[in-house]
Amino acid sequence: MSNNDIVKLREQTGAGVMECKRALEEAKGNLEKAASVIRERGLLKAESKKERKTGAGLVYTYVHNDRVGVLMELRAETDFVVRSEPFRMLAHELAMQIAAMSPEDVPSLLEQPYIKNESTTVGDFIKETMAKVGENIAVERFIRYEV
Repeated sequence: MSNNDIVKLREQTGAGVMECKRALEEAKGNLEKAASVIRERGLLKAESKKERKTGAGLVYTYVHNDRVGVLMELRAETDFVVRSEPFRMLAHELAMQIAAMSPEDVPSLLEQPYIKNESTTVGDFIKETMAKVGENIAVERFIRYEV
């Protein structure tokens, strides 16, 4: 296990240096297995955070080809996370998902296969971001318009 491996794993997963080092040790230097270990731990951490109150948030808009529009309220626990890059990226990805797949409501959105990786659901994609930022994240509501 080299420092290069730790850096690669950190860039790939967004996990901290020590977490990457421990995962690589557990995976005996195998980057792919270490990434899987980090994802599993992150999903467990996210699961434990889902009951926390989401008191901060943002309203995100997305318009696709001037024909489909999405207005979404996405919430987290603190303004610090709401302003973070992973949260902003999540908001954009979710708005594109809503524009493309037209879910009926939040529960149906969370169950949909994620359009950029159909082996995972939108709910699991949100949990991955929760693991990165360390806070609960919730799609409060959304509306989709199409002409």
